[in-house]
Amino acid sequence: MKKILEGIGMVLLVVGVCGVLRELTGWFRFLGLTRFVTEYFDFLHGREIFANIVIAVVGFAVLMMADQYRRA
Repeated sequence: MKKILEGIGMVLLVVGVCGVLRELTGWFRFLGLTRFVTEYFDFLHGREIFANIVIAVVGFAVLMMADQYRRA
């Protein structure tokens, strides 16, 4: 379970950081997930950087949760 949480957290963290870089600099155009999240949901128009920061923070939180996970 710990490895699964670490994998999910790492993916979310990388996608969030790449999404922020994509919005600020135009790099990482190949990441379709960040475009899907920010372009296809109407309530996120104009809030692309905020949405990607939230994705990165959630990924970091999942990584911290995985670090605290112990086998019973």
